[in-house]
Amino acid sequence: MYYNPFYYPAIPPIQVYSTYSLNAPFPRMYPPVDINIFEMSVKTFRQLMAQGSILLDRLGDAQFARKVMSAAQQGKHAEVDQLIKSIGLRVPVQSKFTPTGVNFTLATHPDQLQSVNCCTLTIAMKWGR
Repeated sequence: MYYNPFYYPAIPPIQVYSTYSLNAPFPRMYPPVDINIFEMSVKTFRQLMAQGSILLDRLGDAQFARKVMSAAQQGKHAEVDQLIKSIGLRVPVQSKFTPTGVNFTLATHPDQLQSVNCCTLTIAMKWGR
């Protein structure tokens, strides 16, 4: 048989694949699911949300909001922190502000069982153009 460059078969040749492949992935073994930490995080985050709601209620007071914004505009970070602490929240709050907005980050306290905070709630709000 000779080579014909214009010949193209109507049916492509059948490719035979081996039933044994060296590249076959092995099934992964996962540990059993333990939701204890996740359940604790959900419960703790609900507490953060409640504290965040208290913060928002207080910031909704026009007189208090004016004090916070005025101190922030003058760059008095310590005064802003003192005003936020005066609300009486049970979790630590970090505030960061710019001329256009403010971020309040509420975090959980690490307790004896865990060395790292499990949850963080950041409230980002716009207050300027």
